[in-house]
Amino acid sequence: MKNPPCLARRGLRFPAAVGLSLAIAFFNGPVFAAGGTTGVRLPDGSRFPESVTSDANGTLFVSSIADGGVLKVAADGAVTSQFLKPGDHGTRSTFGLLADPKRGVLWVASNDATALGAKGPTDTEGAWIKAFDVGTGVMKTSVRLPGAKALANDMALGGDGSLYVTNTFAPQILRLKPGAKEFEVFVENPVLAKGLDGIAIGGDGNLYVNTFMGGELFRIAMNQGVAGEVTQLETTRPLKFPDGLRIFKDGFLMVEGSGALSRVTVSGNAAKIEPIHQFAGPTGVTVAGDKIWVAEGQLGLMSKPVEAGSEAPSFHLRSMDAP
Repeated sequence: MKNPPCLARRGLRFPAAVGLSLAIAFFNGPVFAAGGTTGVRLPDGSRFPESVTSDANGTLFVSSIADGGVLKVAADGAVTSQFLKPGDHGTRSTFGLLADPKRGVLWVASNDATALGAKGPTDTEGAWIKAFDVGTGVMKTSVRLPGAKALANDMALGGDGSLYVTNTFAPQILRLKPGAKEFEVFVENPVLAKGLDGIAIGGDGNLYVNTFMGGELFRIAMNQGVAGEVTQLETTRPLKFPDGLRIFKDGFLMVEGSGALSRVTVSGNAAKIEPIHQFAGPTGVTVAGDKIWVAEGQLGLMSKPVEAGSEAPSFHLRSMDAP
């Protein structure tokens, strides 16, 4: 979805921050039953999960756009602790998470998401990437994204330990090299302007990203750490609010806000999208052992106030056997 349809027909276009907010507000996708899966209900203080990641032991970590913080969930699905309390270390709304087993840290994206209708637990300005020791929770790194308007969305790790981050509010992929104190712009290209979101490094060594508003999937050639050609891939079906993207076997797993968890296989400039399951507004996906875990963010409900006398929505992690 490039812009909310009723507005796009009037010829209106919006900058990234406004466009993403409108896309969330206008998206009222169906809620699918998660038959064939097991679920973990998240605490009421962890609403609208945006990302889920897992470490080598299968422990899960879950972020929250509305409330901030990071939940730590045991491999058996029992919520064990609040790994990062909302607002700690100046964090605000938490987005992308990525476990880094080599350095033993959890990377956390923290943002001022007021433009998306989420105030978060603090008044910290800007977009930040922070790293926390997985064992102790001690903060090891804190780096702000450059630019007046930025939103750190998702992350991928290169073989040399470099961290690649999608900036949803600009057509940028940023890179943080090991030991660096500042981000560098790795890729900046206007074709990536429709809400960069999911990111992963494929088995071919190239970078893959999607756009939440545009419903697009791109490959960015990488050669010895240097960015090359940006290619939009032709998908076998239209994508609707593509979000979390993770490497899986000979391709990727990808979730879409409209409900789908799919397997993605790239051949040349084409991407085969094979549906696996339907969820309630999924935003993040990870693989832990022989299980796929999906965070049901249900972002379409962010703009809907809870009516008097009705129950507030609940949020879940869902797991299923990996195909």
